[in-house]
Amino acid sequence: MKIIFNSCRTFKRLALVIFAMLSISALAQVYPAKPIRLYVGFAPGGPADGSARIIGEVLARTLKQPIVIDNKPGAGGTIAAATVAQSPADGYTLLMASSGHAGNGAYYGNLNFDTVKSFKAVGGVSATPVVILVAADSPYKTLANLLDDARANPDKISVATGGGATLTNLAAEVLKNSAKVRMVAVPYKGTAPVLTAVMGGEVSVGIDTVSGSIGLIRSGKLRALAVTSAKRSSVLPDVPAVAETKSLSDFDITGWYGVLAPSSTPAEVVTILNREINKALATPAVIDKIALLGADPLPGSPEQFNSLLVSETSRWTAVIKKLGLKSE
Repeated sequence: MKIIFNSCRTFKRLALVIFAMLSISALAQVYPAKPIRLYVGFAPGGPADGSARIIGEVLARTLKQPIVIDNKPGAGGTIAAATVAQSPADGYTLLMASSGHAGNGAYYGNLNFDTVKSFKAVGGVSATPVVILVAADSPYKTLANLLDDARANPDKISVATGGGATLTNLAAEVLKNSAKVRMVAVPYKGTAPVLTAVMGGEVSVGIDTVSGSIGLIRSGKLRALAVTSAKRSSVLPDVPAVAETKSLSDFDITGWYGVLAPSSTPAEVVTILNREINKALATPAVIDKIALLGADPLPGSPEQFNSLLVSETSRWTAVIKKLGLKSE
C-alpha cells in the first residue's frame, strides 16, 4: 500500500507539472487576448514616453491588440515601477523603464519592490546620451564657460533635472563631483518641464536626454553645450562630449529605455514580446522615428537586456553610495 501511495503522489505531482506546462503553452498560443497596458514613469512628451509610443504603435498592429500607454510620473519613475511590479504576471502590464530605474533602489532605499528581482527583462528599445543645455540667449557658450562660472560662484547656477535617481539627475551629480563645482540641482517631473524651465529662465542650465531635447536644439530654442557619452553623438556631431573637456576625459553616461514585466511572467510570453519588439526595431520606419528622437535602436534578447540592467544597477548603486545621494 505504501508503494502504491507513493506512486500516486508522484503521479499527482507529474500531472500538476504537465498541467502547468500545458497552461503556459496555451497562454502563449492565445496571447495577447486583450489590451496591454504599458506604464511610463514620466510625463508625456519625454524620451521614455516617446520610446513607448513608437514601439507601442507597432506592437498594436503586430499583436492585434491595443497598447495603452499609461503615464504615471513621479518619484523618479518608481510609482509606475511599483504598479507594474505588483501587477499580475500575465504579460498584460508592462513597464517602459529608463536607465534611472537602475539607481532607484540605492537612491530611495525604502521601495516596496526590487528594481532587478521584481521584474523580468523583455528587451531594450532605445539608447541615447544625455545633453547639457542652456537657453538660446544664455551667456554660456561652452561647458568650460559654465564650469568656470560655477567655480567662481558656488551655488549660483541652478540645474534642472528629472530628479531622484533619474539619469539626468545622476549625470548632474557626477558632473559636479568630477568637475569639483557646486551647482544647485532642481528636480522636475520629466523632460517637458525641464526644457520649459530652461527656456523660461527658471534655471540656468538643464540636463536631459538627447532624444527629449533634440527638436528644440535643432530649432535654435536651446543651445547644447555638451553630450555626456564618451564620444560625440551621431545626431549632434557639432556638440562636443564632456570627455573633451580638460580633466573630464573619463566622463561617460548614456541613457537607455526598455521593457520590463513582472518577475513571474511566463517565458513564452516574454519571448513573444521580445520577438515583436526586435522585429519593430529592425524596420526602417521605426529606426527613423527613433533617430528623430536623437536615439539609436537597442535590440537584443531578454538575457542581454537583463545583463544591462544588472550591470547598470551595480554601477549606479556604487555611484549613489559614493556621492551620498538619497531621497529627502
